[in-house]
Amino acid sequence: MTPEHTPDLREAATAILRDLTRVPDAEFRDGQFEAIEALVAHRQRALVVQRTGWGKSAVYFVACRLRRSLHGAGPTLIVSPLLSLMRDQTEAAARAGVRTAAINSSNPTEWDDIIAELRSGDIDLLLVSPERLTNPAFREHVLPHLVADLGLLVIDEAHCISDWGHDFRPDYRRIRDLIADLPDGVPVLATTATANFRVIADIEEQLGVRLDGTSQQVFTVRGALARDSLRLGVLQLQTSRQRLGWLLAHLNELPGSGIIYALTISAAEDTARLLAEHGHAVRAYTGRTDPQDRERLEDDLKQNRVKALVATSALGMGFDKPDLGFVVHLGAPSSPVAYYQQVGRAGRATASADVLLLPGTEDRDIWRYFATASMPSQAKADAVLAALRDAPGPLSVPALETRVDLRRSPLELLLKVLAVDDAVEKVKGGWVATGKPWVYDAERYARIAAAREAEQRAMLEFERTDGCRMEFLTRQLDDPAAAPCGRCDNCLRAAGRPVWYATDVPTDWAETADEGLHRPGVEVEPRTSWPTGMDRLGVALKGRLKSTESVGSGRAISRLTDLGYGPALRELLTTDADGRPVDTELTPALARACIEVLSAWGWSTRPVAVAGIGSRSRPGLIRSTVEGLARVGRLTDLGDLEVAPDAPGIPARGNSAYRLAAVVDRFLVPAPMAQQLPSLAGPVLLVDDLIDSRWTMTVAGRALRRAGAAEVLPFALAVAG
Repeated sequence: MTPEHTPDLREAATAILRDLTRVPDAEFRDGQFEAIEALVAHRQRALVVQRTGWGKSAVYFVACRLRRSLHGAGPTLIVSPLLSLMRDQTEAAARAGVRTAAINSSNPTEWDDIIAELRSGDIDLLLVSPERLTNPAFREHVLPHLVADLGLLVIDEAHCISDWGHDFRPDYRRIRDLIADLPDGVPVLATTATANFRVIADIEEQLGVRLDGTSQQVFTVRGALARDSLRLGVLQLQTSRQRLGWLLAHLNELPGSGIIYALTISAAEDTARLLAEHGHAVRAYTGRTDPQDRERLEDDLKQNRVKALVATSALGMGFDKPDLGFVVHLGAPSSPVAYYQQVGRAGRATASADVLLLPGTEDRDIWRYFATASMPSQAKADAVLAALRDAPGPLSVPALETRVDLRRSPLELLLKVLAVDDAVEKVKGGWVATGKPWVYDAERYARIAAAREAEQRAMLEFERTDGCRMEFLTRQLDDPAAAPCGRCDNCLRAAGRPVWYATDVPTDWAETADEGLHRPGVEVEPRTSWPTGMDRLGVALKGRLKSTESVGSGRAISRLTDLGYGPALRELLTTDADGRPVDTELTPALARACIEVLSAWGWSTRPVAVAGIGSRSRPGLIRSTVEGLARVGRLTDLGDLEVAPDAPGIPARGNSAYRLAAVVDRFLVPAPMAQQLPSLAGPVLLVDDLIDSRWTMTVAGRALRRAGAAEVLPFALAVAG
């Protein structure tokens, strides 16, 4: 009898499991060994859908080592989405005797050594991000060698493969091609904790693809998804001051250490600052956090050196702290499935963990923004393809920005989508069109948009339901074992028992939160260089701005997404039913905020005059702001810059180059203003309603400097983002 077909295989696998877990009598959970057997003994393609903490990583670590020791197979390749996940997996693999390395954006100086070790057989398992699969050097020099000698392919967080998964990523669609190109007999494992029937069917279809175009059956292991350790609750509080007040009052009552999720970077940073100022050991963790700082913060949380990390979804899939005591959401994710993914971080190795959602009235606006920002359009795709076809050679992303009216992040996302469809290719020096025909799949994107809208409605239903919350979540995942949990707030209410969380918001803490949130003042850094390639847009500007024509550091009351003044500013800068800007006077509360910002500015020389940006959309708002500042600050009111008669409208969105091109000749300095500027003995405060790209302020300030202003300090009511 051979080990791969007898109890000897289970014995060998169990020994590795005990090394991995450091538990001398550890045994496999239902489904774990069956998946390992399918991969090792039968070299099948398998899908494991199990709740967070079930032990999906144990399946591929054990299978990797068995494939190496029993079959002399080549290394295992794991496609893994997050750096935090890679770090945790590398540490766990070492315990199982699996020699592991990772290739990702945080360790480029180590790549050559890792590739050499891979080729010499000194690495058992290589972790890569899905973005590596689109990297020309990796595809050309590393991937062919890997595929030729691959012992096992693992796709972690496999819901990202599917259009219907809550966290679909374009780079993951490359994996279908990778699977199809695998030699016969190479087992494939996909794992996820969040997949309903539709996502499972989609993953199975992609896993089953063969090189000859035929398909093979996929071995699927699916377990109950309910988490017995989690106590779910929803606390409806109407304002940000109440939600932050609740956290200030009750954070230390939550068990152990945990994660506080926020929907935007601004909200995460504001919340962390406020809590830290009042003695709570918390830190912010967002997409703006440096990679080195992320690793340190993750370790601080794992070692309980902080009570919580206040995080965006940047701290999501794969973060592994088995004893995480709680998860609080300030604002709801856009789908129950995404919510389940995030709350699954808690209570993996504890008897109980607390999960509380504090939904916000602004949630739907944030969902809508992110949904529209991530969906490509026919016109944008056609523009990118045309620009690449017409170029004499590869175009970098900055070079493409001067040819298509798309901002950096949406442009990079669109390039990934087109690359996956083989319409474009990343090569040395940038991007090129492949020449292959490409058709915008309007029907597909319409289906995805409809699915996202349905998910948002379901999230609102989760917030309002009076039924079991865990049952609701697991039914969203089509879990046949979905049943009342007996622990969530609604189950407790149904049983006549008190909920597990405090529901009061002490008045003093609500007022403290309000004061902290309404501390106005956001610094706005000046532009220092013109975008490259402006000559292609008919603009003869390049290099750095002249010091005699640039503006100084500016200020605004807050970002539109901030928890404090954000709602009031969004209401002030609203549009009517036809999408036209509503023009009104500055409110007294925001006028007081303006004065606070100016009082705390700390400038080296106090402004002596104030001028307004010429505006077609909100001239009344800007004029009332200028007049108020002039009156209170005893500043000379210079009036407003004029808008050139033939100036085009400013686009609502667009990349840096196109935004500059739209405003470069927009503003004229009126003669009375020009006469006063040279004689002023101090800076001019330049006022606008909203700063977005910063080019409007840069161009208008340049006009004032060229007309004789010694210094220009930008001031706006709000900053976009």
